[in-house]
Amino acid sequence: MQKTKLGITVGAFGAITYLAGFFGGYLVAIVLIGYTLLFEENIWLKRSTVKAIVLMTFFSVLTAVINLIPDVAGFIGNIVLVFNGHFAMVKVSQIITVLVSGINIVEKVLFLGLGIKALSQGTIVIPFIDKKVSQYID
Repeated sequence: MQKTKLGITVGAFGAITYLAGFFGGYLVAIVLIGYTLLFEENIWLKRSTVKAIVLMTFFSVLTAVINLIPDVAGFIGNIVLVFNGHFAMVKVSQIITVLVSGINIVEKVLFLGLGIKALSQGTIVIPFIDKKVSQYID
């Protein structure tokens, strides 16, 4: 098995990167991707670290966008209240909470699966993410 310059296998390094995503370690993931892009030559490892950071960014942006919905609804509610109207959004908040919880579960399962597959230098194909990674790494 090919080893990194740090002395661990390429698969283990990829797994560490995905597990940083699993635990939400943005700083750790950024340091790992920086090291990989600057010092490592293995293309699979470079693709894996970039895929991890793209996935972390995707899930963060998706969660942030979904969490904007209650803010927008609250803004609309405040405008309605100015004109002595009534606007309730209890169910909207509950639906958003369920959506964000579901996204967090999918994120954790995906990063755990990718980390396990990385040990044997494999991957889980995610078409739109892999397409983005291919734009950055070639």
